[in-house]
Amino acid sequence: MRILTCLGDATSMETWSNTPYFFLNAGKDAGFLDAGWQLDTKVLRYHRLAWNAARTMKRWEMGGFQYSPSFLRRLLAQVQPIEPDIEVISHFPLFPPLRSGVRRTSYYIDATLTQNFNEYGLSGRGGVGRAMAADAVAREREQYEAAELIVCMSRWTARSVIEHYGIAKRKVYVVPPGANLPASVPAGSCVRLGGSLRPVRLGFVGKDWRRKNLKFVLQIADILHARGVQVEIMAAGFDPDAAPSHHLMKAVGFIDKRHELAKFVNFVRSCHFTCLFSNAEAFGLSNRESLRLGVPVLARNVGGISDTMPAGCGHLFDASALPEDVAGTIQSYVQNADQYWAIRTAIEARREEFTWATAVRKLQGIWLGSDYHAYERIKSHA
Repeated sequence: MRILTCLGDATSMETWSNTPYFFLNAGKDAGFLDAGWQLDTKVLRYHRLAWNAARTMKRWEMGGFQYSPSFLRRLLAQVQPIEPDIEVISHFPLFPPLRSGVRRTSYYIDATLTQNFNEYGLSGRGGVGRAMAADAVAREREQYEAAELIVCMSRWTARSVIEHYGIAKRKVYVVPPGANLPASVPAGSCVRLGGSLRPVRLGFVGKDWRRKNLKFVLQIADILHARGVQVEIMAAGFDPDAAPSHHLMKAVGFIDKRHELAKFVNFVRSCHFTCLFSNAEAFGLSNRESLRLGVPVLARNVGGISDTMPAGCGHLFDASALPEDVAGTIQSYVQNADQYWAIRTAIEARREEFTWATAVRKLQGIWLGSDYHAYERIKSHA
């Protein structure tokens, strides 16, 4: 028996961008997962206040309650003890904590804590205290050493597990997750496959518009507009009143996939490209959703983004690329629309590659002993 867990309710679409929910359902359908823990982090908010107050009195660093042993023990107390042969697959590197009664643990993670603290700036002033971060990373290493398997969503994360934590290569694997969309999403596009790219529509999806670099996409649009190329930015996921406005951008706000799935699907499929030029990004699930819906991606090669988009599914730009570089690529497709539609048709044909069902089949192979998705093998064939 296998149980999925994360910091929250693994059965809810509201948890961690829907990832545990879609993984759990695909895993159940395939007979790979049996259940998900329903954990409530909100009930520990008063413990958080008390924890921070105690640290203030002792003049210790603030921040990082969710990484503390106290938080993790209290969270685990919400579930019933499990039999020794039951395996827990966790999305969070510190949970369930060692010596907690859970004997078999494996991980499926998008980033290590070292990457989160360094790349996302979560450690230091205004974030997790440096002492707490160092302690959490030390415990994380122990967790990985005791784990049966560590599956990473990208090669970027796998490298960190091996190089930053010294974990044996033999138990580190890479399996990109599927798009967080129901298996029932129909094939085909609401945009006719053919015709002019005038105006060319650039999609942007993300709540954290600063980190995902909306400004860069606006600069691309400005350059195209100055070159006489008709362009529109279609943006979703953030509050339009809290973000920059722009004469070339139409911001539609947050689209709740739980209740507005058709609206979300139509929004993505109405774009010619979706854009992800993040300053930091552990993976970038929006790219998988775009490809699942047949839309090519333009992205920056940072973090784990390269594993979100196989060759032939768009363009991956170097982190040093300028808006002018991206604008030139887009302009070439506007001038040669047939080339664009050929890429889009090819992506439509491989849409099943980006589903959770496909990801689960790969995970099943790992659990059956296959080394096909071992990081060492993937690295040597990259």
